[in-house]
Amino acid sequence: MTRLDSRPETNTDIRAGYRGDIEGLRALAVVLVLLSHAGLDFLPGGFVGVDVFFVISGFLITGLLVAELERTGKISLVGFYARRAKRLLPAAGLVLGTSLLLALFFLPKTRWADTGWDVVASGLYAMNWRLAEQAVDYLAVGDAPSILQHYWSLAVEEQFYLVWPLLLIVVGWSGWSRRRASKGDNLGRTGVSRRRWLLLALALIAVPSFAWSIHLTQSDPSRAYFVTTTRMWELALGGGLALLSFRLSRLPRPVAAALGWAGLAAIAVSAVWITPSMAFPGYLALLPTLGAAAVIAAGTAGRAGPELLLGLRPVRAVGALSYSLYLWHWPLLIAAQARFGELSVSAGLAVVLFSALPAAATYHYLENPVRRSKRLTFYPVRALRLGLFFTAVPVLAGLLFQFAVWPPPRQLAASDTVPWTGASAPAPVGPPGAAILGDTPRTSRDGVPVDRVDSIVPDPLAAKDDLPDVYRHKCFSEGSKTAIVNCVYGDREADFTVAVVGDSHAGNWIPALQAVATERKWRLVTYLKQSCPFLDLEISVLARATPACAEWNRSVRAELTGAARPDLLLTSGAYYVPIRDDTLLNGAAGYDATVEAMRRTWTAMTDAGVRTVVLRDTPHLNVRVAECVSANRTRLSKCAASRELAVDRSAGPAQVEAVRGLSGVRLVDLTDAICPADRCAPVIGGVLVYRDSSHLTASYARSLTPRLGAELDALLN
Repeated sequence: MTRLDSRPETNTDIRAGYRGDIEGLRALAVVLVLLSHAGLDFLPGGFVGVDVFFVISGFLITGLLVAELERTGKISLVGFYARRAKRLLPAAGLVLGTSLLLALFFLPKTRWADTGWDVVASGLYAMNWRLAEQAVDYLAVGDAPSILQHYWSLAVEEQFYLVWPLLLIVVGWSGWSRRRASKGDNLGRTGVSRRRWLLLALALIAVPSFAWSIHLTQSDPSRAYFVTTTRMWELALGGGLALLSFRLSRLPRPVAAALGWAGLAAIAVSAVWITPSMAFPGYLALLPTLGAAAVIAAGTAGRAGPELLLGLRPVRAVGALSYSLYLWHWPLLIAAQARFGELSVSAGLAVVLFSALPAAATYHYLENPVRRSKRLTFYPVRALRLGLFFTAVPVLAGLLFQFAVWPPPRQLAASDTVPWTGASAPAPVGPPGAAILGDTPRTSRDGVPVDRVDSIVPDPLAAKDDLPDVYRHKCFSEGSKTAIVNCVYGDREADFTVAVVGDSHAGNWIPALQAVATERKWRLVTYLKQSCPFLDLEISVLARATPACAEWNRSVRAELTGAARPDLLLTSGAYYVPIRDDTLLNGAAGYDATVEAMRRTWTAMTDAGVRTVVLRDTPHLNVRVAECVSANRTRLSKCAASRELAVDRSAGPAQVEAVRGLSGVRLVDLTDAICPADRCAPVIGGVLVYRDSSHLTASYARSLTPRLGAELDALLN
């Protein structure tokens, strides 16, 4: 995910000629990004191109504004925003509209509504905040990436463009306007004084932003990546370069050359060394941003510096296309993945190369004619109207696109089901789900994948909302929070208390457990945290350590073995890669550490007198079931997945091994009722089994109630 901006609209230094090295620096950044998105393993940090472009944009925009301020004593906001509008909005609007068409023809219907809102957010340049919210929304974490995810960085820059000219006007008016009017004032000294005031203003932006970036990157890295407040210092760094350009132009050529090559090396090292698993931006963003700053500062080196490479005609040609290349490559990659599945590196490279065609067409037949239009230059209000057109049309189209999936199909709600009575099977007002399998699921033909069923509940388009009540009731401890959050179900006044502890995979069982608890008059208390299993083990999420999970676990263990000790503890969870001494434990080492931690955690509970039952983890399919079913309603067998592989991807094998021989801990295994055949069927008994690739729909979980109740009765009696 990166951001590329415009070609220079003016000289990078007010007194210098056109700098091809800046154009070449854009080319380097976009190539890093495109190759990284194509899947090249040796460029895991290609996303640092976004940081390079933030510095470039801060440098160029500040240079433009300061030049106007020093030349005229004021800044024309209409002129500035008109230049931005005609440079950025036509191409951006065209790609937004095209992305809607790509979604319509290639993306599954389950993603249409989100795509429509993504277009609205992108058109209004608020996409980074939408993605930041989704980054901390557990329900969205496993979703396929948005076809417009790359617009987040355009949003950051547009927000900068909105604020920075206003700040310059305020500083200019308050800092030196009166001195300029003084009769004996020396204009040269006034210009220096002005730039000092502006540097102070930049520092007031950059220092808090950098400090906040460090803090938030450590505490909430997913959100920190997208929000504007953690990125403003990078644009301010470029702005500082523009303000110091007069001094930088005096650098001796050998010094400038050395500085430039060191900066280029820093960018290259960033792309190779930094990985998505590292907390970013934070401190790590200093490497690519300072590298970009060094290359820009080395302008006086000429061909003794990086311009030797960056100034080559082919490199500059790629730089000229960089904005359009960036806009086009990502939607085409996402559309290709939706159509053909996971792309190989060679296929990804082919798509990236193909994106050069629409990028070149956009550059030559839309960007250039608009940017060079004398009419739009002389009449900036017309440029603003044009920008409004290219913004309003895709935003309205995105809103109208919602009607493609509106109204959403009605779901089977909990109130649609007759209450469970005794040990008999439930009598739902809908399809039977797991009840159709009978007492021996592995021999039932109803669990074998078929191509067509009469109806599916919930409809795949509404499956992501077919959730356990714990989501609606906000029963999860979220993100970096460590506080315990409880929800109580069943008979709240009952003497027999059951605690359900774990991550969202423990939450999988809540619909069935609610019914079991109500029927048996149990008090059901939840202890749930997103992406955090109930284990005395340091685990990783997206290859990053989760200290909040470890702290939450300690608090929960203390509570469950203290005054809040339950009569029965039920736990489940997905498999996570452990961390030891800041090193990921993959393979057999990680598996063994997980089994050992399971034994240690569960034994601590039984030693404290807490009866413990492990609910075997659900199989993890290699397909997003709801998406697949929505696209293959008459070919459902295409959405079936290997049972053997699905089970191996889950925590089930580790749980089985950990329970074996462990005194006082029992296992409930309903795998045969979830995946009864050699290939896991996406629909059983007319009910969609999964809402994604590993979470059961609440409807299917509810249909497991009689089996789960019978298993728990057998263990307790």
